[in-house]
Amino acid sequence: MTDVSQTPEKKLIRRQLVRAALDTLEKEGWKVAKIRGGGKGRLRRISKDGVVRLAAIRTTQDTWIAFPRNDDDTAWVTLAEVDVVVAVSVDDPERPKFAQVHFFEAAEIRDRFDRAYTARKAAGHTIPLGRGVWLSLYDDEGTSPVQRVGAGAGKSHPPIARVPLGGGDGALPLR
Repeated sequence: MTDVSQTPEKKLIRRQLVRAALDTLEKEGWKVAKIRGGGKGRLRRISKDGVVRLAAIRTTQDTWIAFPRNDDDTAWVTLAEVDVVVAVSVDDPERPKFAQVHFFEAAEIRDRFDRAYTARKAAGHTIPLGRGVWLSLYDDEGTSPVQRVGAGAGKSHPPIARVPLGGGDGALPLR
């Protein structure tokens, strides 16, 4: 998967993707607050109309997102704790122009990762604990190759906003 520390451009795109997530949440009416001990700033407490939820922000420059298993292999790190996942992908891995912001219920994403993990283990894949299992946002879900099990959340749930990268004028709502 993409090494986002590889170049200054990739680091900039990652910052823009995180910013797109936060800006979109606010434009959707969510109040966004940092969480103490939230790791690399990718966890946020979001609230709207009296509803408070814990959100994990995931960014991708190659259209795949990941979560690792915990040390005792009983749950997904971060994903087990949150209510929603805000996944932000580039529109084109080769020439990104827009961030595509998706809002997913964490229960569905946990189910997709559980199915992917089970299928990969059954296929004989070695998955070290603490290392991410990657799922494609936009590939069709399937059983062959095994990496397609759990894929397609971004197709099932289209983006809630497209945000221009490189200093555009803000989120372009899609609904």
